[in-house]
Amino acid sequence: MMTFMNKYLKGDKVIWGILFLLFIFSLLTVYSSTGMLAFRYKQGNTTYYLLRHFSLLALGFFLIISISHLPYQLFSKIGQVLWILAIPLLLFTLIFGTSYNAATRWLTIPGLGLTMQTSDIAKLAIILYVARMLSLHQDNIKDFKGTFLPIIGPVTLICLLILPANFSTSAMIFMVCIILMFIGRISFRHLMLLPLAGAVLLGLFILIAPAIHMDTRLQTWKHRVENFLKEDNEEDFQANQSKIAIVTGGILGKGPGNSTQRNFIPHPYSDFIYAIITEEYGLIGASVVLILYIILFFRAGIIVRKCDRTFPAFMVTGLTLMLIAQAFVNMAVATGLMPVTGQPLPLISMGGSSILSSSAAFGMILSVSRSLQENKETEKEKMKEKQPTNTTTPPTEKEENNKIKEPVMVMDSDDE
Repeated sequence: MMTFMNKYLKGDKVIWGILFLLFIFSLLTVYSSTGMLAFRYKQGNTTYYLLRHFSLLALGFFLIISISHLPYQLFSKIGQVLWILAIPLLLFTLIFGTSYNAATRWLTIPGLGLTMQTSDIAKLAIILYVARMLSLHQDNIKDFKGTFLPIIGPVTLICLLILPANFSTSAMIFMVCIILMFIGRISFRHLMLLPLAGAVLLGLFILIAPAIHMDTRLQTWKHRVENFLKEDNEEDFQANQSKIAIVTGGILGKGPGNSTQRNFIPHPYSDFIYAIITEEYGLIGASVVLILYIILFFRAGIIVRKCDRTFPAFMVTGLTLMLIAQAFVNMAVATGLMPVTGQPLPLISMGGSSILSSSAAFGMILSVSRSLQENKETEKEKMKEKQPTNTTTPPTEKEENNKIKEPVMVMDSDDE
């Protein structure tokens, strides 16, 4: 076991520990929360979704190991190409994608019947692109035309293509990129233009939405915000059932598999999985999950601090901020701190594209950590090689006896 860990689980050991704990929470909670789904679609076969989810987690684990062994320099080139490929992919999804709840977010893979959210690919692509551009333009980082526009243009385009079907993801990508540009020393005066530009673009979308048959989506947004702002709202069924699950969970929870609200909450295995965790494992279990993401944030900060290159530092910062933001949005929705939105809990919620994109992000973070560790080990070996070593062999007993013994002078205290 230790040989396997030392050989394959390269990088920050604390982050690997976080991954294993998230996987355990995911398996237990998804198995518990998919019972109604199994009885509705799989004739009561409750192990179907467990095995399917386990297969996705295993694939995600393999993806993390594979990516963590790649040189992080490769991700810079991948990001340069991937964000361009993401544009037609998002356009195709917007026009021909599978629609659910008036949101066209998914592409159905022909022959397999599996669906994927193309926005999960796009958010990784744009973070890699921004990290690359910030790294390349550090010498002229304050230049508006040469640096700011080439970065903000693709970011805006990607966010606009995601916006009609997934406002929360679009907003998170935009905010993470702004934070990343701020850290990358983009002119604050230029960054101040972005909220205004975002408000203008959102207003334009609201105006043209009826013309492009997106008015149903606007009504969904309006309805969710109005329900959130009402003090005593009995219409927001999802949020109310989530609050019941949290309250009845108490401090210690009802125990694994003993949730009752899983039969009432829509999508308890994805959007509201944190409510099921709180109900079954109580405040203690919910706090453990929250703390795991916070520890991830601090461990990523340690990796960034050790980086001697700008690209890996920006990449780790952007990917970690995206994972943490997504997790906090999911938990805020479940606890009633935000309007209802469809954000899964990274590496815990059921969903193929979410698990694989989160695994890819973790793999890239661990790739940087592994590279730092290997560089440190190489430096230690070089230091050892530079240290002088005593190559003189000790004399034999015969050689010692053949030595001419010199007279020993004894100095008395009076001779001092």
